[in-house]
Amino acid sequence: MTSSKPSRTTFRARLDVMINTLRSDIVSGKLPIGQYLPSERALASEFQLSKNSVRQGLELLVAEGLVEKVPRIGNRVTQPYAGDRITLTFGYYPSVVREADLHGLLDDFHREHPHIRVRPVPLTYGEYDDLSMVYMGNDVLDVLTLNHTDYQRICEKEKLSHLEPLEAEDSEIYPFLSRLFTQDGVSYIRPFLFTPVILCYNRRHFREKQVLEPDSSWTWDDVMQAAVKLSDGKDRYGFYFHLLSDNRWPVFLLQSGEKFERNEEGRYAIRHTKLQESMVHCRNLIYHQGIFPTFLSESDADAEQLFISGKVSMIMTTYLSLNHMRHANFDFDVAPLPYMNEARSLLVVIGLAVNRHSKQKEAAKVLVDYLLSYSAQLRIRRNTLSLPAHKRAAEWTGKESLPRPSRFHMYREIIPSFRLVSELNLSLDELATLRNELKWFWSNMEDENSLCQRLESLL
Repeated sequence: MTSSKPSRTTFRARLDVMINTLRSDIVSGKLPIGQYLPSERALASEFQLSKNSVRQGLELLVAEGLVEKVPRIGNRVTQPYAGDRITLTFGYYPSVVREADLHGLLDDFHREHPHIRVRPVPLTYGEYDDLSMVYMGNDVLDVLTLNHTDYQRICEKEKLSHLEPLEAEDSEIYPFLSRLFTQDGVSYIRPFLFTPVILCYNRRHFREKQVLEPDSSWTWDDVMQAAVKLSDGKDRYGFYFHLLSDNRWPVFLLQSGEKFERNEEGRYAIRHTKLQESMVHCRNLIYHQGIFPTFLSESDADAEQLFISGKVSMIMTTYLSLNHMRHANFDFDVAPLPYMNEARSLLVVIGLAVNRHSKQKEAAKVLVDYLLSYSAQLRIRRNTLSLPAHKRAAEWTGKESLPRPSRFHMYREIIPSFRLVSELNLSLDELATLRNELKWFWSNMEDENSLCQRLESLL
C-alpha cells in the first residue's frame, strides 16, 4: 500500500520555496519595509505546508533580520540585516563605465533599491579571469562582468563551481546570446552587452575622394582598393586596426571557413589549408603599399584615436568601441566587416555572473535582474553606442539623445555571420601560442611555410 503522506524531501523543498520566495521579495523591495506578510494560514495554503512548518520558516527570516514578529498582529517586513544596508561588491571591466553608462545605471539602482548599496571595483584586463576567481573564492566579489573569452578560460580551468547558476528571468534577451553561457542545460552567466566586429569609416573622406561607401558585398580586396584611393601615404592612411588585439586578428582565421583539426598523429595540419591563406591575407593587408600606417598601437583605443584625429579613413572596430567616438566632429558610419572566404564576424559578449560563495546572493541576483531589465537596458541603448542584450531595448526606435551612425541597426542583418573565437577549435593557451608565432610572421621575419611548420610543431 502506497502512503499518501508527503515525503520529508518534498516537504523540505516546499519550505525552501517559501523561504526563498519571501526572502527574494523582501530583498528586492517587492515586499516593502513595514508591510505585513500574509497570515500564517494563507502562507500554509499557498505553499502547501503546515502552520508549524510556516512558523519554522518565518523564524529563519526573523533570525536573518528580514522579518519581525509583532505580537497578536503578524509578521512585518523590517530593514534587511538589522537595519543595515546590504553592500554588494561589483567587479567590472573598466571600459564598462563608458560602454554601459555604469555609474548612471547604479545611481538608478540605488534609487529603486535604497537598502542595497553597490561598491564598484574595476579589475585589470590582463589578469581578469585569475583575479576574479581569487576574489570570488575569498568572497570578495558578489557580482562581476565576464566576457565569453574569460568564461571560456574558467571552463578550461574547471572553475565553474565559483559561479552561481542563474535562471533567465527575461525571455527578451537575444536567444543566441543566452545559449553561449550554458553548460549541460545550466546557465552561469546572463548576457549584458554584445557586439560584432565591424567596419567604421569617415564619410567625408569617402566623399572627398569620390569613393563609394562600403556595403555587405565588400571583400578585403575591396578594402585595399578603396584604401589606396583614400591614402596619401603621409598624413592620411586608408585602413587600420590594432593588430595584436584578440578581438581583431582572429577574424581572418574565422573567415577562412575552416577550424584547426588534428590529424591521425594528433597534430594540427595547417600547411596548404585555407587557415594558412587567411594568415597570408592578413599580412598582405597590413603591408599593402601605403594604406596601413606603421603605428605602434598599444590597444584598440589607439586605433579609434587615429580615426578620430582623421589620420585613417577606415578602422576595424566594435559597437562598444564606437563610444570613443561619441563626440567626434565629423560624419562617420558603419558597415559589415569585409570578408574573405566566408562572411563572418567575431562576436564579443559581456555577461553578468554571481559568486556562488557570496553571502548576499539574493541581493546580488536583484542587481543582475535590474541591470538586465528593460528600463536599464534601454538606458544603455539611449545613452551609449553599445548594444544591450535585451532585444526590445536594443531595437528601440525613438528620439535619440546623442548622434549615432545612420546604419546603427545594421547589426540585425548580419547576426548569422557572428562567430566566437572558440569555434576555431583552439584552447586559449593554444591561441596565445598562435599569436606569439604570428608576431614573427607579421614582422616579415618568417615566411609562411616556416610559420606553418613551427605551428604544427608547437600546437
